[in-house]
Amino acid sequence: MFDTVLIANRGEIARRIIRTCKDMGLKTVAIYSEADAHALFVQEADLAVLIGEAPATASYLSVEKVIAAAKATGAGAIHPGYGFLSENEGFARACAEAGVVFIGPTPDAIAAMGSKIAAKKLMASHGVPVVPGFDGGDQGDAGFIAAAAGVGFPLLVKASAGGGGKGMRLVTAPEQLPDALATARREAKAAFGDAALLIERYVERPRHIEVQILGDAHGHVVHIFERECSIQRRHQKIVEESPSPAVDPELRAALGDAAVKAGLALGYQSAGTVEFVMGADQQFYFLEVNTRLQVEHPVTELVTGLDLVRLQIRIAMGHPLPFTQADLSQRGAAIEVRLYAEDPDASFLPQTGHLVAFHLEEGPGMRIDSGVAAGDEVGIHYDPMLAKIIAWGADRAEANRRMSRALERSWAVGVKTNLDLLRRVIAHPAWLAGDVHTHFIAEHDAALLGVPASAGATEDALRIATALRVRAISGARQILPAVQVGWRNNPGADASMTWLIGGETLMCAYRVEADGRLTTTVDDRQETVELMGDGDVIHVGFNARRFSVRCCDLGGGFTAVALSVAGQTFELQQPDPFARADAEGDVGSCRAPMPGRVVAVRVAAGDHVVAGQALVVLEAMKMEHTVEAPRDGIVAAVPCSVDDVVKAQQELVIMEG
Repeated sequence: MFDTVLIANRGEIARRIIRTCKDMGLKTVAIYSEADAHALFVQEADLAVLIGEAPATASYLSVEKVIAAAKATGAGAIHPGYGFLSENEGFARACAEAGVVFIGPTPDAIAAMGSKIAAKKLMASHGVPVVPGFDGGDQGDAGFIAAAAGVGFPLLVKASAGGGGKGMRLVTAPEQLPDALATARREAKAAFGDAALLIERYVERPRHIEVQILGDAHGHVVHIFERECSIQRRHQKIVEESPSPAVDPELRAALGDAAVKAGLALGYQSAGTVEFVMGADQQFYFLEVNTRLQVEHPVTELVTGLDLVRLQIRIAMGHPLPFTQADLSQRGAAIEVRLYAEDPDASFLPQTGHLVAFHLEEGPGMRIDSGVAAGDEVGIHYDPMLAKIIAWGADRAEANRRMSRALERSWAVGVKTNLDLLRRVIAHPAWLAGDVHTHFIAEHDAALLGVPASAGATEDALRIATALRVRAISGARQILPAVQVGWRNNPGADASMTWLIGGETLMCAYRVEADGRLTTTVDDRQETVELMGDGDVIHVGFNARRFSVRCCDLGGGFTAVALSVAGQTFELQQPDPFARADAEGDVGSCRAPMPGRVVAVRVAAGDHVVAGQALVVLEAMKMEHTVEAPRDGIVAAVPCSVDDVVKAQQELVIMEG
């Protein structure tokens, strides 16, 4: 039916689809925004078409521009990936009207699941268990407040039209409900163009279990087993695995049966995911059907040997499923982690910047799906996910060991990421025991967030940075280059270097020996350091210890350096001896914690505010962040307005005094 596929997406998912299309002998067309002109997926497609400016609304979300690009390039089909237009009923219908095959479910199936309210009613009518709740009625606050008493607290406010944690708020007490409704409506409207909400009973210590389904145009629907997606932040997944350690064969059969019922109720064609919430009693309830490919689909592929994108394309071509339910089985276990540009220790704020160095370790049983490379800019316009790292093993323990090794040897420099958090998660005893739920990070925050680097690795990093700097000085000298750095003809104290590391100022004394090695001293502890090789990876000899480290020169001549030591990332910088001791910012100012767009201004000049009061709401990377008053006071000025695009540390509100 078609030999060319336009991919209406970007980043790692576009690259993923391109890979399968090439394997099938299909030509690929990428669309890209001005911000993505040099992205990897643009380079890998057979043809790429500029579609608009950086904001998604002007490019990737423009139905008219996407359809026009398909017609102009002769693409007979469009694969929407996930996110953007993948669950947009209007887009699927526009493809049909334009004579272009939409590689996904029918518009009617998308429409049926486009409203969580209607979806719950449909599923309940087909025997799929649903969570008790309230579908919103006329959507007024009064109706929700009245219904909440019957649903009970805690409860969830959820956007009817979308997912991914957007427009979702946990409410533990009645007085929190009005603010939660207002915030959820605004997020839902911004993300999905639909402010409709619903409320549901909140399941305590819930697991997020989802089941992959496939359906064809010949009436066949099968399930391809479950995925455990319980480790989340901001209601968005960061670690997924298959099979779930909490699901036995009997429960797996029940989950699969419910998922197939959901697919049959929709007349489902293509790949989709039926999501469930499951309590400690193993009772599960329908959440939603994601009518698209999922971010976490690789774990299903690794344990089944299937290529879900290939199957999607064949179904779109009209082929029946090439197997029955009885033909499907699982082999081993797979774990996926999502590497995000964000700061877990600052409420997971998205981060932007220049990706100076980027390495994701590969090896046996490993798969990397990434859309970025060293040298790329991470901006404010799109999701902050940098990559997915996936490990397969003969069992869960082996998959986890492979993942642990890969994370220890991976790194990203120039942009703050959640890499250290991921390392801690998969090493945590509760994770190893399979004892997970959607509040895993909050429950174990002391062991996962704000954890200082180990003293031993910090000291090693300090000595290595000193050795790198000494070697750089020696290599750059033009006067007496044959004389060792630090040589003197009379006894004296060792030279020393001072470094800023992790908010601390640390010193390392050193003496260059005749053989070129460095004798270093930190807090009276002496170690001889030898550097072997150069480049991104160097070998280090520490007395009797020898190991490899990754390094990156951040300041020229290693005056600032990033190091990956013992699975921990360090950035060290020599302090400027001439720097002024100025305050970081004005006492009376409230600054943007990240680049973003102003979506709401809650105060005006002359207003009295109290500590913690909301002042300005920013939107960046599809998430909202509220800037709060640091203290009680009076607003002197508000130098920003709604829709302003602001830089990190730009003044948003100025307070008197």
